[in-house]
Amino acid sequence: MDKPRPIELLAPARNADIAIEAIKHGADAVYIGPPSNGARAAASNRLEDIARAVEYAHLFNARVYATVNTIIYNNELKEVEKMIKNLYRIGVDALIVQDMAVLKLDIPPIALHASTQCDTRTPEKARFLEAAGFSQIVPARELTVEETAAICSAVDVPVEVFVHGALCVSYSGACYSSFATTGRSANRGECAQICRLPYTLYDSAGNPLLRDKHLLSLRDLNRIADLDELLAAGVSSFKIEGRLKDSAYVKNVVTAYRQALDAIIEAHSDLYIRSSSGASRYSFTPDLNKSFNRGYTSYFTHTPTPGGTMASFASPKWTGEKIGTVSKCAAGAVVLHTDRKLNNGDGLGYFNDEGKFCGFRVNRAEGTKVFPASQINLKPGTVIFRNNDKSWNDIIDRPTATRSININMTLRATASSIIIDIEDEDGNTLTVSAPAELAPADKPQEARQNDILSKTGGTIYTVGSISNHASHLFIPSSTLTSLRRNALEKLDALRRTNHKFTYRVEAKPELSELLSSKKLTFNDNVANSLAREFYSELGAKSIPEALECTRGKIANGTTLMTTRYCIRRECGKCLRTPQGAQWKGPLTLKSGNYTFKLDFDCANCRMHVDYLA
Repeated sequence: MDKPRPIELLAPARNADIAIEAIKHGADAVYIGPPSNGARAAASNRLEDIARAVEYAHLFNARVYATVNTIIYNNELKEVEKMIKNLYRIGVDALIVQDMAVLKLDIPPIALHASTQCDTRTPEKARFLEAAGFSQIVPARELTVEETAAICSAVDVPVEVFVHGALCVSYSGACYSSFATTGRSANRGECAQICRLPYTLYDSAGNPLLRDKHLLSLRDLNRIADLDELLAAGVSSFKIEGRLKDSAYVKNVVTAYRQALDAIIEAHSDLYIRSSSGASRYSFTPDLNKSFNRGYTSYFTHTPTPGGTMASFASPKWTGEKIGTVSKCAAGAVVLHTDRKLNNGDGLGYFNDEGKFCGFRVNRAEGTKVFPASQINLKPGTVIFRNNDKSWNDIIDRPTATRSININMTLRATASSIIIDIEDEDGNTLTVSAPAELAPADKPQEARQNDILSKTGGTIYTVGSISNHASHLFIPSSTLTSLRRNALEKLDALRRTNHKFTYRVEAKPELSELLSSKKLTFNDNVANSLAREFYSELGAKSIPEALECTRGKIANGTTLMTTRYCIRRECGKCLRTPQGAQWKGPLTLKSGNYTFKLDFDCANCRMHVDYLA
């Protein structure tokens, strides 16, 4: 029989402290930004801080991935090479990479993962990346379960999919709207989030169809109900988006997905196994509705139908949970129809008559009556949302989880020493001893000795069983305590030493052949001489330059976004339906000084957002 497949829950980490919290709450791996060239420029970290996260993660056989996933300019290649060597030196398990130049750098054999920025939509592209030496592949977020399964079947390396968090409206790696409009490139970790702006949609005659709506702003991904299908499709790594999110967000979301995955793994232990060690214990119940979200969508997990709910037209903000409606406003108070407990310090919100989301802080709550921190007058019937639950925040801001490794101990003695043998849940064993003058005990010692050995507070270990063969001897408490402390410190070192790394694999001979069957487009974002050399050596005849490297003004008609999301379908005006004729194209989007033309590729069910000066 095949062995159970290791399953990874992969969490984001803005910094080392959040990385450690993610692992405490059950993450099997975390991804974190290094000092430079991460796709979230605002989430870079010093090597010393990443090393601290690595030290903690490896105690649990958990892994740390560094996001070196921007395109790299020629003048940065040497510094990136040096940084990668340092990341390898401190024990980082893998790099998440977009730029093929990394394959040509003089770097150690650190494992490489193909970022979603590589824009992998097909089994052919996945096979190409595997043949190039990538040991984990992150396909496009837009894929259905069936399309994901096809990629999983095409490769022998683990496939990693996003399951939760913010969505890019464009295929990742194929969005140039931020660069074209602001000079800040998404492929350089500097996205200006043009997609979150309000737009007015116009038909071919210049008539407004929708005014000031966030037409490109997607809801957040939530696939917690689809984990079993994704596992059956062959997915091995489940990734939570959010390297700019705070600790409370990461703790809550990781816990929710950890518990959901564990339930499936337990029910199918012949098929799946956790990819890291230890057990997490929680002091709270996770609730995905309590953490930042723009409303949820499963996106393209299953084939959508016209008139879907992928976007959040009303607001790109977190509106929160609907908790009730306004009954009346009087004497500086707002009385609500609600069955929720309200708290001093809650953050509530509503949509005003212009459709703008507005918020206010609760100064004092008395049952269903709240006193806002500032004067406010709301109409009866106004729907009220809560996006800041003070009671919940007080819980989640405290320590909310511990993670421990189970160990078994044996206490024994020789004529001149006492000895502790330890075996942990992963089969690591060690023996420590200390010289001691031992004498027979006047009274039973087992309970006292076992109590001392069981005191593992301040460590990651929980004692499962103790086999005591020295209970007939008197051992001073200080001696036994010191020996136990020494044993657990050595076990820490042993677990880190025995941490299993995967290493970069060599490119396969069929790589050139796979390139010839793969259409090379500017989506490969070739921005330096080494990336160009990589493709040239494989026989590529045309290697367009990354848009970020072009000189001068961007030409009218340049495609800035390629999306599977479709405004027509979202609004029930798909061109494949009779309702599509109600909107006469071509359609344009305008927001301030920005104007984009929409091109609908119905044969491939794609939407292109094109630049108009």
